[in-house]
Amino acid sequence: MPYIKRSDFLPREISFPRYGDQEEGYLTVAACDHAFPFDVKRSFWTSDTPTEVSRGRHAHHDTEMVLVCLKGWIKLECESITGEKTSFLLDHSGIGIFIPKLTWHEMWYSENAIQIVFASTYFNESDYIRSYNEFLSIKQNWE
Repeated sequence: MPYIKRSDFLPREISFPRYGDQEEGYLTVAACDHAFPFDVKRSFWTSDTPTEVSRGRHAHHDTEMVLVCLKGWIKLECESITGEKTSFLLDHSGIGIFIPKLTWHEMWYSENAIQIVFASTYFNESDYIRSYNEFLSIKQNWE
């Protein structure tokens, strides 16, 4: 089995090249062959999420993701399988957050926020860990 570093399981910020100016606007590039730490298999987006609602509230056995806020802001809280808890504020379309597999995450949105997510796998319901207690059980048995 290959050696897996603890840092491989930590969410982290990813920057995307951004071109332009305030007068004409900006173009942000996410080239799939080198912008992501995985091959992108799927993308999806969320919009019109009520401000009092949180989304996410799950982890994945295998899927890794990069979340990008295209409009507004998103507060993201993560808990890694190794126990680290991190928070991020996504408020710039040139920044994404890499969420490794086995990371519990929850998000809150500003009014009219739009998010796009790039995922390493195709959708598979059995990949989801939807119970926080199940996640804690997996975390307890990790290592």
